[in-house]
Amino acid sequence: MNILILGDIVGRAGRDAVIPALPKLRAEHKIDFCIVNVDNAAHGFGITLPLAMEFFAAGADCLTLGNHGFDQKEIMGQIDAEPRLLRGLNYPRGTMGKPVGNYTARDGRKVAVLHPMGLVHMANLDCPFLRCDEELRSLTLGGNTAAIVVDFHAEATSEKQALGHYLDGRVSAVVGTHTHVPTADARVLRRGTAYQTDLGMCGDYDSVIGFHTQTPIDRFVRKIPTAKLEPANGTGQLRGAVIATDDKTGLATAITAVSC
Repeated sequence: MNILILGDIVGRAGRDAVIPALPKLRAEHKIDFCIVNVDNAAHGFGITLPLAMEFFAAGADCLTLGNHGFDQKEIMGQIDAEPRLLRGLNYPRGTMGKPVGNYTARDGRKVAVLHPMGLVHMANLDCPFLRCDEELRSLTLGGNTAAIVVDFHAEATSEKQALGHYLDGRVSAVVGTHTHVPTADARVLRRGTAYQTDLGMCGDYDSVIGFHTQTPIDRFVRKIPTAKLEPANGTGQLRGAVIATDDKTGLATAITAVSC
């Protein structure tokens, strides 16, 4: 199975980079299933349902969120009705939205998507490690699901690496989102799980993590609250990875960075 996963979409520049490219990427890499992180897709903060539908129409099979998942207030009345839109796995039980995705790829094979969020410099949520353990009790890699992909939305590289090794051999892939800067460590771990600390963002890289530069600079220099962050709207670039899995075991055979 070939799985495409793209890093955080940031604003219009990210949307404009990804939506036209998705059909071409699916064809070029013979993609069976596509995951897109949309945590910053709506003017840099969260997602709206109309924008989500644009990604689905372009070829995304699942959209993951993150710490900005509920920033667009209208999504709160809509997220329960859209099973392809995943909020963070380790929010308290009973939080609106779907915490785990169990999907059927276009060829009939089953794909599970887990979307835990980190705790270091993030919200005080449930333990992402233990919540992954709980969900994996009902999933058999290479058995009742052909692939299990984990999008770990976290700040600390150490926390991301720790979860990668913790889940090694139990899931097809653990890839990081949230920090918007692609890391050069894509590899298959010892027990067969594909890993990358951060996929990077899809957006304007002439920026500070996808936003106009002056406001972040002012915040660092002045040490006081400043204007609201605004997405940079130059030419966007796409970043992500293609993960190839073994049909018998569900484990990864390769992970390849994708950019355009």
